[in-house]
Parts: sequence; C-alpha cells; structure tokens
Amino acid sequence: MNPRLFGKAWLSAGYLFLYLPIAALVLYSFNDSPLPNVWRGFTLKWYVKLASDGEMLSGLWLSLKIAFLTACASVILGTLAAFALVKYRRFFGRTAFSGMVSAPLVMPEVIVGLSLLLMLVSVQRVTGFPEKGMLTIWIGHVLLGLAYATVVVQARLNDLNPQLEEAALDLGARPWQVFALVTLPMISQALFSAWLLTFTLSLDDVVLSAFLTGPGATTMPLVIFSRARLGLDPSVNAVATLIVLVVSIGVVAASLMIVRNERKHAREMADATRS
Repeated sequence: MNPRLFGKAWLSAGYLFLYLPIAALVLYSFNDSPLPNVWRGFTLKWYVKLASDGEMLSGLWLSLKIAFLTACASVILGTLAAFALVKYRRFFGRTAFSGMVSAPLVMPEVIVGLSLLLMLVSVQRVTGFPEKGMLTIWIGHVLLGLAYATVVVQARLNDLNPQLEEAALDLGARPWQVFALVTLPMISQALFSAWLLTFTLSLDDVVLSAFLTGPGATTMPLVIFSRARLGLDPSVNAVATLIVLVVSIGVVAASLMIVRNERKHAREMADATRS
C-alpha cells in the first residue's frame, strides 16, 4: 500500500474518531424524536424548549460567568508565576514553588476537589466565609487553570530572545515599559491561547464543581450530569450545539487574529531588515 495514501487514510480515521461524535450531536439536536438516538425527522422544537428551560439556562449563564472569571484570573496569575520561574532562576523555595504550581496537572481532580472542600469548610467554620457557591467553584477552577496557564506562558517565555529586553533597558526603558512594550506583545498569542484553554477547562468541569457547589449554584455540566441519570432528551443536544457554535466562532476568530499578527510581524521584520 502506498505509504502516503496510508498516512492520509490514518489521518482521516483520526479526524472521524474525534469529530464524528460532535457532528452526530449537532445532527440529533434537530431530531423530532424524544429519544436522543432515534431519528424521526427534522424539528426545531428542542431549541424552543431550551428557551424556556430555566434550570439549563441558569446553569449555562453561571458556567459562562465562572469560566470567564477563571480564564482572566488564571492568565494573570499564570503569567506572574511563569515570569518568576523563567526570569528568576534562583530564589529560595523555587523548587517547591514550581512543584506546587505544576501539582494540579498530575493530581486527580477528585483529590484536588476533596482537599479544597475540606479547607474551605474549615475556613468557613472559623470566619463564616466563604459560603459554598459561585465563589468556591471559581476558586477551585482558578487553582486548576493556573497550572495550565503557567505551562503555556512559561513555554513562550523560554523561547523569547532576552537580548530584545536587554536592548530596551539599555535604551532607557523602565522595567514596566519593557514588559508592556516589548515582552507583552511577544507573548500575547500565548496569553490568548492560555485564556481559551482555561475558559474551556472551566466551562466543562464537573468534578471540582460537584465538590464546591452550593445551593443555587448549579453549573451547566452538573445540570446535564444530573439529568443523565434519568435519561437525556435532545434539548441537551441543543445546548451542546450552541456551545459548539460559540466555541467554533471563537477558535476561528482566534486563528484569524494569530495569522494576521504573524503577517504583521513578518512585514515589520522585513521593513526593519531593509532599512
């Protein structure tokens, strides 16, 4: 068999394995049958039903709020942690700090969720704060997102040419100006990638949310998980389709922005070379 043809067939099989279930989910969101896997005809009634499903919409809105706040906090804290690990090679406790930052990546979420629950319950008994709900879920998601954001930003910082920052300092720029005008533009794509990654991780998290949720703070994944025990209907496919649509738009927009920035950077480098 032609190796090139075999490679294309293997690649196609991989893509089908990854994306065919998503395509089936989108297709069955328009299924007229109440059974999620039996096709009876095309309909939009599940989207109409979703519009009046207060529990699902409330969970979706809560998940979006937590995911947005988690992504922003994770990128900020992850950038600070990455700078500490890359720019300061030697400081007291560096090994312990690096291990604590990376621990959520390899530790089971059940252990992380249980430990956070015990800690927050103990703190609440002493201080009366925080109540289990949106805030505690956000704290857990930030703990997990921080680790991923640090890895992404740290990898980008390791690839930067330190001579660019040194040249800016030699020209009289202050450290904060070097960061804002030199370093930040060069790592902006990594920051955006870390934001998207942590947003997605927070949006679909079930384990941490289950441990840290409280009355009136049920996220969308928990709503879907609780309904799955009784049998799902295609309205769940409808909300999943809307999320796929929003994520797809975000990915396409991010890809276009990255391509545009790369072309702009290439033009600037070419102009600088010619001059």
